[in-house]
Amino acid sequence: MNPALLRNLASTSLIALIALSVAWELWLAPQRPGGSWLVLKVLPLLLPLFGILRGRVYTYRWSTLLIWLYFTEGTVRAWSDRGSSATLALLEIALSLLFFVSAAWYARMNPRV
Repeated sequence: MNPALLRNLASTSLIALIALSVAWELWLAPQRPGGSWLVLKVLPLLLPLFGILRGRVYTYRWSTLLIWLYFTEGTVRAWSDRGSSATLALLEIALSLLFFVSAAWYARMNPRV
């Protein structure tokens, strides 16, 4: 697998997950009408963003642990929510898995720290 492709996949999936989380909690299917404070769940995703965009292997390594929080939230909400919120949760699961696989593979291909 090409490292540039893995970087692009990880970056794209992280940015898409950030956009999905904001749109989900403010407009698409918020917990309360008009938006909810759950939009703040996007803040931890902003921590690794610049390191991921710059290709820092250390950031790729630790962000694979962070992403499991979003996978877990997506799994819980896909199971418990109904309608569009459950569909958005499935999309969150897919983006989390895509990020995890591409980031882990990129970190494994680049052993430098």
